[in-house]
This record gives sequence, C-alpha cells and structure tokens, in this order.
Amino acid sequence: MSDQVAVLSDGVPKIRTISPERPWTWLSRGWSDLRAAPAVGLGYGALFAAAGFLVVALMWSFDVFELFLPLAGGFLLLAPVLAVGLYETSRRLAAGEKVTMATALLAWRRNVGQVALFGVALLLFFIAWMRLASLIFMLFFAYDPPSPETFIQDVFFQWDSIPFLLVGGGVGAVLAALVFAISVVSVPMLLDRDVNVVVAIATSVETVRRNLFPMFVWGCLIVLFTGAGLATFYLGLIVTLPIIGHATWHAYRDLVVSDD
Repeated sequence: MSDQVAVLSDGVPKIRTISPERPWTWLSRGWSDLRAAPAVGLGYGALFAAAGFLVVALMWSFDVFELFLPLAGGFLLLAPVLAVGLYETSRRLAAGEKVTMATALLAWRRNVGQVALFGVALLLFFIAWMRLASLIFMLFFAYDPPSPETFIQDVFFQWDSIPFLLVGGGVGAVLAALVFAISVVSVPMLLDRDVNVVVAIATSVETVRRNLFPMFVWGCLIVLFTGAGLATFYLGLIVTLPIIGHATWHAYRDLVVSDD
C-alpha cells in the first residue's frame, strides 16, 4: 500500500492504493473470520442456500424456469447489502465483541436509514436487470422457449444460444460493474461510520478509480466464488458467501483510512 487521497474536499475519508495481490489477503482474512465464528458464517450461508432452493422450487411449480439465469445474476447485484450481517460479524470479531446470529441478522440497525436507502438503490438495479433479461430472453426464445427438463442443454450447449449468452452476459456485466463500483466499500462503511449514502458511494467509486487493477482482481474473485456457490445448486454458497462477505469487510478496512 502506498499513498492516500481524500475523496471529498474536507479531507475525509481517505483512500489507500494497494497492490494487485492484496485481494488474496482479504480472502485469507475472510476464511479466518469464518473459522472464528463458523456457526454465524455457515448459518448465514445456509439461509441463502435455502432461499435459493425455495426460488428454484417456485420457478419449477409456476413453469417460469427461464427466470433462473436472471435471478442468479441478480443475486450478485443485491449481495452487497444482503451480506450486511457478515460485515458486522467481522467488525465485532476485530473489536473483540460478542458475535451471534442475532447480531448478524440485526446488523442493519446500526445505520438503518442509510443502509435501507442503499438497498433501494441496488433493488432498482435488480429490477432493471430483470426487465432487460426478460426482454433479451424473449428476443431469442420467444418462438421456441426451452423446457425445464432441457433448459441447461438448450441454453448453454447449443450453437444457436451463443448470441443470447453474449448479449445477456454483456448487459449483465455492465450492470454488475456499475454495482461493484458503487458498493465495493459502501455498506461496510455505512456500518462502521456515521456517513450517508452519497459519501459512501463517492468513496467506493474513488476506491475503484484509484485501484483499477486490484479491484478488477477482486471483482473476478467475487464472481468466481459466488458463481461456484450458485453452480453447485446453492450448496456452495454455505461456504463461499461468508468467505466473500467477511473478506469484503477487510477490503474496506484496508482501502479506506480509519477515522482514528
């Protein structure tokens, strides 16, 4: 890590520049936090795995299996605020405070108004993505939609599906990059400091701007770990989600200079 730069004119907060290898350190610390509070981390991950199973069951029951891919991608857009309990767990571990599932699930109360406002912003991104994804799906599969039984084969292993995957993946990547830029340190900062959403987002965007390649590495690791969790029919999320959540807290602490 090297120099620091102020985001706002009053000189706070300040951001560090880091080396591209630093995200691996965050993952290591995230794993350490998971080991320090396994009941909370694994329990948190299990809740989201169970929610994933429920969503798949509902899609199957109502024969809307085409929503599987948009919802899986949408999870990445909402994850920064959904993982708020994991950030709080890491904060408490670092401070030597008591850690329980209750403290994790109620973490949003530390700055309820601003966390909720940021959640609304991410929800708007999610809604936009679902609308765009539905439109893209209709453009390519309106006359021959895949059945639930052959969905994976028809969407991923047919030459005719390549344009659909490229367009859908491209649009999703743009939205994901925007959400990543505004959220990479925002929610941990809202938990840790008495700041508003505007300051948190400005800090997050400046963090990405000053650390483009390390943040690219970090974003790829988030997608890789989350994708692995989703690809294992949500079971992998039980482990990968808490690791990434805890690591995000350590990324924030590394990147944004402490008030004290």
